[in-house]
Amino acid sequence: MPDSTLLHELIALSAQRSPHAMALAYGKDSLCYGDLQEAVSHFAGGLMNLGLQRGERVAIYLEKRFETVIASFGAPAAGGVFVPLNPLLKAEQVAYILRDCNVRVLVTSPERLSLLEPILAECHDLRQVVVLESEQELPAGGALSYCRWSELLAAPPRTGHRVIDTDMVAILYTSGSTGKPKGVVLSHRNMVAGAKSVATYLDNRPEDTLLAALPLSFDAGFSQLTTAFHVGARVVLLNYLLPRDVLKALEREKVTGLTAVPPLYIQLAQLEWPASITEHLRYFANTGGRMPRETLVALRERMPKTTPFLMYGLTEAFRSTFLPPAEVDRRPDSIGKAIPNAEILVLREDGSPCAPNEPGELVHRGALVGMGYWNDPEKTAERYKPLSAHAPGRQAGLVLPELAVFSGDTVRMDEEGFLYFIGRRDEMMKTSGYRVSPTEVEEILYETKLIGECVAFGVEHQTLGQAIQVIATAPASGTLDVETLLAECRSRMPAYMVPAGIEVRPGPLPRNPNGKIDRKTLSTEWIDRSGR
Repeated sequence: MPDSTLLHELIALSAQRSPHAMALAYGKDSLCYGDLQEAVSHFAGGLMNLGLQRGERVAIYLEKRFETVIASFGAPAAGGVFVPLNPLLKAEQVAYILRDCNVRVLVTSPERLSLLEPILAECHDLRQVVVLESEQELPAGGALSYCRWSELLAAPPRTGHRVIDTDMVAILYTSGSTGKPKGVVLSHRNMVAGAKSVATYLDNRPEDTLLAALPLSFDAGFSQLTTAFHVGARVVLLNYLLPRDVLKALEREKVTGLTAVPPLYIQLAQLEWPASITEHLRYFANTGGRMPRETLVALRERMPKTTPFLMYGLTEAFRSTFLPPAEVDRRPDSIGKAIPNAEILVLREDGSPCAPNEPGELVHRGALVGMGYWNDPEKTAERYKPLSAHAPGRQAGLVLPELAVFSGDTVRMDEEGFLYFIGRRDEMMKTSGYRVSPTEVEEILYETKLIGECVAFGVEHQTLGQAIQVIATAPASGTLDVETLLAECRSRMPAYMVPAGIEVRPGPLPRNPNGKIDRKTLSTEWIDRSGR
């Protein structure tokens, strides 16, 4: 049987091998690989009937459910590109993404559609909206065409546009260091190679059950699908409200693999675990930031038979390193070594390799290096750069340049090749596993017209990783009511982006030599005052 090279082939080949094996569970419902493959084929046929062209974008604005998975793999099967939208995003943020990457088809639910209707007219390239089943009437008239999910899947399967593994398959939006989110473009090759690499070191197998607790708009969240489908395993889709819901799912579904972010693990470590979980949970993996050592110790006490995997990654190159479990006791602060089929370099400013324990920039080369940022040559050039001719792995006779991802993270590599995270070069905040741009927070604050000036920055937080702190001044014609401002934030921002605190001070705020508000000085002073 051939090996998969395109994203949707992960499902198709598992369906050929074991059509009756369970692929997905959601609540009390299950879907086997044969039925999942049939639904993906019909969804692709429906998109072809709508006139979707090769490489056109299909956005998916749903919580985790069967339809989300079907659309995510059905769009590539038609030769299109899927754009998973975090279900926590508000309407204006969804509209920005729909416009930014020229989405043609939107898949959503009736409830979410009612929130989006005021902004859809602004999405100039949007032509069709596919709405999940309900008794609610679909909108009529206007430039947009609406259809039911069942109507789309009623189309017979059709062969999609021909694509190859270096064609783009997904655009994942992630916060940048400045301004609006950036769309990271990934190819079929990126995502399939990533699935194979992760499944290799996690030793995923057909009898596994993986819990999809992270959003599918995250690279690490979507990876629960790709790694499972590569080996023919089962995935449990979970939209949890409380950390205890995760524990219940682990126990009920007899989950064998869990991947989550430090804030969730910190909460889970404070709960009482059913003793049976460690009997079937083969591994737990951490991503999205450093796991506090005390949390790791607490988790291992609760799961003495479960293997920990500490990982590091970035959306621009999917996954970069993991710490072999045998090394966790010796070096719990390490982010490990390169994953299979990737090379991780630590380079100086001039592109030459750093000496052991010399701080430098983490640079990722190999099959998982993405295709850049959508329609943003400037930011792409900052992050995706040619490797020096003298970089490891390069030979003088190679004429064509090789692009690698320059992470912006400062790390060091010890004499044995293990990597240690030192810090970020930019001002990105990492909260609840999400990367958040301070500029994006500030822009939304300015949109409220309730402030004069403001600055946002991250401060260390035991549970969140970092909490978002804001310093703001009152508007010229009034006072600043913090509670009113926070209420506006909650209505305009996803919950993870809402500031944990807002300090009001007289203006104007101090400037740096370039005339910009001096975020670094303000954050340092705030941390000194608060004793953080």
